[in-house]
Amino acid sequence: MTTSAESTQAVDDFMSRLTRRSPDQPEFHQAVREVAESLVPFILEHPEYRKARILERLAEPDRTVIFRVTWVDDHGDIQINRGYRVQFSNAIGPYKGGLRFHPTVNLSVLKFLGFEQIFKNSLTGLPMGGAKGGSNFDPKGKSDAEVERFCQAFMTELYRHIGDDVDVPAGDIGVGGREIGFLFGQYRRITGHVNAVLTGKGLSYGGSLIRPEATGYGCVYFVERMLHQIGHELAGKTCVVSGAGNVAIYTAEKVQQLGGKVVTLSDSDGFIHDPDGIDEEKLAFVKNLKEVRRGRIQEYANRFTCEFHAGKRPWAVPCDVAFPSAHENEIGREDAEMLVKNGCLAVGEGANMPTALDATHVLIDGGVAFGPGKAANAGGVSVSGLEISQNAQRLSWSREEVDQRLGAIMTRIHERCVDYGLRRDGRINYVDGANRAGFAKVAEAMLAGGVF
Repeated sequence: MTTSAESTQAVDDFMSRLTRRSPDQPEFHQAVREVAESLVPFILEHPEYRKARILERLAEPDRTVIFRVTWVDDHGDIQINRGYRVQFSNAIGPYKGGLRFHPTVNLSVLKFLGFEQIFKNSLTGLPMGGAKGGSNFDPKGKSDAEVERFCQAFMTELYRHIGDDVDVPAGDIGVGGREIGFLFGQYRRITGHVNAVLTGKGLSYGGSLIRPEATGYGCVYFVERMLHQIGHELAGKTCVVSGAGNVAIYTAEKVQQLGGKVVTLSDSDGFIHDPDGIDEEKLAFVKNLKEVRRGRIQEYANRFTCEFHAGKRPWAVPCDVAFPSAHENEIGREDAEMLVKNGCLAVGEGANMPTALDATHVLIDGGVAFGPGKAANAGGVSVSGLEISQNAQRLSWSREEVDQRLGAIMTRIHERCVDYGLRRDGRINYVDGANRAGFAKVAEAMLAGGVF
């Protein structure tokens, strides 16, 4: 039996080797440590995983592609950006993971996201490996013509590294339907192939219904099952949601459909608090505000006469359920302590790694059912996987069928987390459950394939 001290030392040794090999990558280090804290005790109980050095192999990408993207802006000036694709593991299927276009994109961020994607994709039960990519290009403020030229230049390099049986990118921050369309068009122009090389496509050329809603809907389905596990229902619960983008909007929509009450949304300026709840009419206003007019969330407070808290996050608002759906590390230790103090029952991560590692410990130790992003926000990649299946069969499933399949996948993910995360005191550690369940499937595939 492995002691706690032995596990801690093994984690520290592993992280020391990793940080020496990959210095100055704090986001990647944070993601790997969170996984290692769960997996190292598990691996020490399974000598076959330890001997094959599965975790060490997974923490080193299969390959990292970095390339120059040169394009011409509307003034005729040449612009230069950096493009990336980090392919981590294809042990259970083609590489799968989004493309992010944002000024903050760098190798550390993409390695963190790609590493997480290994376990997230494994949890879905679909045959997908882990990858991530993107560029430090900022679509904000660019004309459609500039975005098109950039996407064409980006795909002119990327196309040689992807394919429906090799690597299937999707959208992420800064890469929506417009960008996917331009990228897919350039891929077809270069290769002459029309296949499932990208997901998140428009409905008119192979996309899937429910894809825009999938991450938010899936997160709510997962939290609903966590609540059932502890004898609660989502109906009637007060929910705090951060963000006002795609994930936050559709999280709020599904909570409202299932009888819960969302009282906050936020953007980089601050958050609104509407104690009466964000109903269907108010949410339609937010969709128009953010998806059409590109306005600021403070306009909601002016329109519906509620409080706006400038420069603040919503975690001090008393709630039953919290959905961090904005960005990395938005819940710090003090925020977590406030959530515990206010009696929060559950947290579902809609964003990628929105909870700092010490805050995660506070929530779990405080008895909060905590759904980590690799489980709770796996709905997006799940429907991307379903899009691949529809493309392969030359079919298009109905909205109801895709939503039903999404719900079933999130239920299976929850069940796997329970199987691997059940503690001796009867509570579920969903972080351990998600990490170990996702890891076990990939590890078995790697053992079966030998050393490669």
